[in-house]
Amino acid sequence: MQICPSCQRSQAEINRFCIHCGRRIDGNPEVIPSSPSDRSVPGQLNIRVLYGMVAALVLAIVFPPWEAPPEQPPEFLGMHFILSPPNPDAVVSRMLQTIELATITIAGLYGAFLFRKK
Repeated sequence: MQICPSCQRSQAEINRFCIHCGRRIDGNPEVIPSSPSDRSVPGQLNIRVLYGMVAALVLAIVFPPWEAPPEQPPEFLGMHFILSPPNPDAVVSRMLQTIELATITIAGLYGAFLFRKK
């Protein structure tokens, strides 16, 4: 067991900081940052890019990729509004929609990181 030089409470040997007062056990007066303003933040994500990503995701859901019905040969029928399919038997292509949503999400998060505020 070791003793905190600041509050005189016993600490486990593995601790580098006091669990009660937050000071270093080795005697330095450095305190663990407790609020976000104390920490050095390398950069925040660009919120405008994230809003653009959300808008693109909503549009991708509203205008899904349609494909031919299962009894017909596979054919991409394009992007149409969710309530107005290109033909009455058309189905939403779940695989293409999943790829589209994942691509938009990855690109949006990467763009928000790339254009973050420094």
